[in-house]
Amino acid sequence: MKINGSNHVNLNPYHKHLNRQTAMKQSFQQEDKVEISHKAKSLQENASTDPAREKKVADIKQSIEQGEYKVNAEKTAQKMIEFWNSRK
Repeated sequence: MKINGSNHVNLNPYHKHLNRQTAMKQSFQQEDKVEISHKAKSLQENASTDPAREKKVADIKQSIEQGEYKVNAEKTAQKMIEFWNSRK
């Protein structure tokens, strides 16, 4: 009777398969990236704020900080209605 040692080659039959899967995962890993279009870049470069608008925003900020800012509910509702009616 012949006794052979353990067959180390077939000890883990899934070992080669796992190695292949690991190699494939490493080769397919991609990094996330964001690309901004040329049009968006030009809009950013040309975006200059209107001085009158800057003053209006500064005035509103100041009145909010002082607790004097009051929201006109009727005007707000009218603007919302106009917005939603224009989308139809």
